[in-house]
Amino acid sequence: MKIVTMAKAATVALALAVSGCAMPRSDAGPDIVEVAQSAGSFDTLVAAVSAAGLVETLQGPGPFTVFAPTDEAFAALPAGTVENLLKPENRDMLVSILTYHVVPGRAEASDLAGKRVSVLTANGGKLRINGTHGGVRVNNANVVTADVAASNGVIHVIDKVLLP
Repeated sequence: MKIVTMAKAATVALALAVSGCAMPRSDAGPDIVEVAQSAGSFDTLVAAVSAAGLVETLQGPGPFTVFAPTDEAFAALPAGTVENLLKPENRDMLVSILTYHVVPGRAEASDLAGKRVSVLTANGGKLRINGTHGGVRVNNANVVTADVAASNGVIHVIDKVLLP
């Protein structure tokens, strides 16, 4: 399953280029999924990506910018939410939520500092990114750790789950 159509990916890449965000870069090393698995603070995210069938996509060439909620961010959701989303009958909703955290292209914190931009996510929704107050906010989430490098993109750790 592809996350986005080629046309959407091209549109997002163009939007990132126009807004001053970095474009693809090839690095050796672990991909986004491998980095998340080894970090120890994304067990829920990794389980959700697996349940949604998105592992292969996020191990693809990218590049991707992933705003990754921590296990604590998932735990802050109302009781039963994660368990409900992981049920096979809710896969479409889970895919929509997870792909809302992914932006095609590579955008590092330095690309976002001092800017307010809206970017299209892999699910077609928009994220509001605000880097004008000494940190970076994505919608109502704070980036708590920026620029975690992966071979096919970059991860920004956030303190809330983003909902489309």
